Amino acid sequence: MAAATYLCRVSGVVLMSRVRLTPAVQRALAALPGSIVAATVLPIAARSGPDAIAGIVAGVLTMALVRNEVLALAAGLGVAAGIRLLLPI
Repeated sequence: MAAATYLCRVSGVVLMSRVRLTPAVQRALAALPGSIVAATVLPIAARSGPDAIAGIVAGVLTMALVRNEVLALAAGLGVAAGIRLLLPI
């Protein structure tokens, strides 16, 4: 696994050293972290139910309003935990 991880990381660096960074490529690279997080988190939330989805919505809204990761995390966790506490499934 260590070798596979190392090869993935090195191949990314080698491949990107050969790509010309046009504005379109720069925009795509800037959007990549968000899309990876969404692709990872949203299927888990969909399987976890409405409380997890409400927590994600609360976290996203808090982040959009205050731009503070810790507050967004606390809001999301608080909403999800509150819904689970009030509506045990």
